[in-house]
Amino acid sequence: MPAPRKQTPNPHLLDAGSEALRPLAERMRPRTLEDMVGQRRLLAPGSALRRAVEGGHVHSMILWGPPGCGKTTLALLLARYADAEFVAISAVLSGLPQVREVLAEAQARFEAGRRTVLFVDEVHRFNKAQQDAFLPHIERGTILFVGATTENPSFELNSALLSRCRVHVLEAVSAEDIVVALRHALDDSERGLGARGLTVADAALREIAGAADGDVRRALTLLEIAAEIAEGEGGEISEQTLHQVLADRTRRFDKGGDQFYDQISALHKCVRSSNPDAALYWLARMLDGGADPAYLARRLTRMAVEDIGLADPRALQMAIESWDAYDRLGSPEGELALAQLTLYLASTAKSNAAYRAYNTARADVEAHGTQDVPLHIRNAPTKLMKSLGYGKDYQYDHDADGGIALDQTGFPDAMGERIYYEPVPRGMELKLKEKLDALRAAREQARKGRG
Repeated sequence: MPAPRKQTPNPHLLDAGSEALRPLAERMRPRTLEDMVGQRRLLAPGSALRRAVEGGHVHSMILWGPPGCGKTTLALLLARYADAEFVAISAVLSGLPQVREVLAEAQARFEAGRRTVLFVDEVHRFNKAQQDAFLPHIERGTILFVGATTENPSFELNSALLSRCRVHVLEAVSAEDIVVALRHALDDSERGLGARGLTVADAALREIAGAADGDVRRALTLLEIAAEIAEGEGGEISEQTLHQVLADRTRRFDKGGDQFYDQISALHKCVRSSNPDAALYWLARMLDGGADPAYLARRLTRMAVEDIGLADPRALQMAIESWDAYDRLGSPEGELALAQLTLYLASTAKSNAAYRAYNTARADVEAHGTQDVPLHIRNAPTKLMKSLGYGKDYQYDHDADGGIALDQTGFPDAMGERIYYEPVPRGMELKLKEKLDALRAAREQARKGRG
């Protein structure tokens, strides 16, 4: 009896089946530059990068931008326009052996007359040795290197790799552009949801776009989930449907990444510029994104001493108390204490005079080295020390007229008098300034009289 004939799968059926299994965001990936949404600055008609891509004259590059802004799509289009092989690896999943294997294949392809666009996702996760493995292949032209990162390349990539690549900055996609992508997916019967006969209001699309927070991939995923729910509800993506889909939405936030430091910078600068509303917004953004409230309390305390200082000494006291209140109450109740502190710090008088004074004093310590304490203000607990002149001619201020010995210096002899602290004419420092200006003038007059 003859053996049964082995069935060969129909490749077209396989392709159709696998296409149907792919997520909507993957199916709707743009096939041309015209299909891309967002990135108007970088890919505007006539821009340098667009001309290079359309002409097939691509270069090795780093694409830096937030999730879902089009980094992978742009890399795919680079390969398509350049008629090159597209190979993608992830720095999260790949090690040096796989990198070497991919590079060897690219070398063989290069020798056969075909270029390779090597796309490295999350390239910042590769260590220095792994990044260095690409360098000779970039130099020889074996690969067109395209690295994608959400982190600042200046901090995360080594200088040798950066010197061989051009950095292109991609921006988060606007809600308006995301709505265009969503509408395209709803209208496309070949790759999108057009064949399902769904109905959805423009307001619902705007809500999905807002929830996506600049991430096109996330928006399409949310739309696909909503479409699956709507199929059992007559094909309408209703408000109830959206409520189910968007119930657990979160904003884009990266603890410890660039977004984290950009937002804490925004909070600090809005406090410094006396903008309590904007400061409160950034505090709420960071708490919403999962920032550690204890870290925020520490940073707010720093603002109290750096930017408010002696213009309002109550700020530091309130900062410590708010930090303590959060420790006692926890979230969410304790967050109100941080909110009140933020509003107070942003609203009260500002002075960095103490901050500047301390930094100037530190610079003098570094510049002048170890200077001897003047004899008259040295401690003299023993007869030997007194016999050596320790404490000699010291004037006890409480016995002096006005309670201050005006002609007595407090600096090392080699340095002479210094002025570090210059109060600003704001808040409580206004009174301190008046007092110190008068005192410094009197001391100068006393020194001249002694001379």
